[in-house]
Amino acid sequence: MRWVQRLIPRSIAAQIMSLVALSELIGIVLAAATVIFLFDSPSINDTQKFLAGRVTELAQLLRSTATPAEADGLLAAARRGGLDVKRVALSELVPRTAGEMRPFSLRSVFRQLTAKPRIELLEGLRHPAGSSSQVVVKLDDDHALTADVATDGGFWSFLLRPAAAMVIVVLISMLLLSIYAVRWVIAPLAEVASAATSFGRSPRAPETLRRRGPLEIAQVADALNDMRTRIRALLDDRTRMLAAISHDLRTPLTRLRLRSERVSEGTLRTAMLGDIAKMTRMINETLDYLREDARSEALSCIDLPSFLQTICSDFADTGHAVSYAGPARLPYVCRPRALSRAVTNIVENAVKHGSTVTVALRPTATDHIEIEVADDGPGIPPALREKVFEPFFKADSARQDSGGFGLGLSIAQDIAKRHGGSIALKPREPSGLLVSMLLPPEPVLA
Repeated sequence: MRWVQRLIPRSIAAQIMSLVALSELIGIVLAAATVIFLFDSPSINDTQKFLAGRVTELAQLLRSTATPAEADGLLAAARRGGLDVKRVALSELVPRTAGEMRPFSLRSVFRQLTAKPRIELLEGLRHPAGSSSQVVVKLDDDHALTADVATDGGFWSFLLRPAAAMVIVVLISMLLLSIYAVRWVIAPLAEVASAATSFGRSPRAPETLRRRGPLEIAQVADALNDMRTRIRALLDDRTRMLAAISHDLRTPLTRLRLRSERVSEGTLRTAMLGDIAKMTRMINETLDYLREDARSEALSCIDLPSFLQTICSDFADTGHAVSYAGPARLPYVCRPRALSRAVTNIVENAVKHGSTVTVALRPTATDHIEIEVADDGPGIPPALREKVFEPFFKADSARQDSGGFGLGLSIAQDIAKRHGGSIALKPREPSGLLVSMLLPPEPVLA
């Protein structure tokens, strides 16, 4: 039964349309059977009545003839009038076979001839030289009259014309039902999914979701609006809390820095200023990880090589051997502040553990953009290359004094994902680490 499950549509719209189509097809079959077996087309019915009347009149006239020549004259006159008739001996007739199919038009003619007075219809017999649409009427004990009562256009009238009309009706009804399904069922559900996906990611996301559609979807919209309100309140509370923490911590750190600069002993002053700078970096790193401004930053087009060269120059100005390798120009649409933070965190992690760092830029075969940061440090063991992206994780105890909480790569990975990209760690030969950031060719709103 697995092949049956594979044939079942997955989406709600496809399932609704499939059910509508199936029900309409069943309706076509039932309607066609009803039309064919219970009703007759008016034009065909009139033709068949006319043929049945002519056969009846001819049979009665033949019974009243005195000589075979007179009978032959009546038959010749009928044939000239378009009626294919013959006077045959009863001995020439053969039984109809059990599997012989008679046209649908004969059914009405048989019914009408049977209802005529003084007409004995031989339904079980046929003449071997006649067509399948012949009727046989007994004239006397030795002779019978055979007549071909086929009607022109019978197949069209009995099957194709009503079927074509019903197909047109079905197509119109399916179109109307599909429009109803899409506009009143699928559209509100798609709006709910879009609102749930864009919440907190796109600055153009609507504040509230319209309550429309079926009752179940309206209830989902109400629940989603309530959830969004509560989440937004929590985010606002966190933003206010972070602002308070930033103010409450930066102010005493600033006072400590000013007081430390007045310490006369040079060694103590240097150590105190170093600790204060380390605390400032740790606070800034934590706030960068928690705040939401990267999500609301607008997209803009930048020259990516100049962007990366600026980052390399900033590190080179502080005494680090950081260089750029790649094309001279490459426009790219991104969130500049967020991407700068991600690349800076990766380079900062590289200069802590290596003496030489190279920032390479190259387009890939799939039109993606790859930013690769390579260092000559000790590298990271394969078992830890996934864990280093976890918040507050550090690869070894020797890095505990590096001046951070271990959030740099976590922030970089989060920013890459919000751009629709990814980050991977690779070993570098003979020693070192390669951090590859892969970005999509088109901008995303995530």
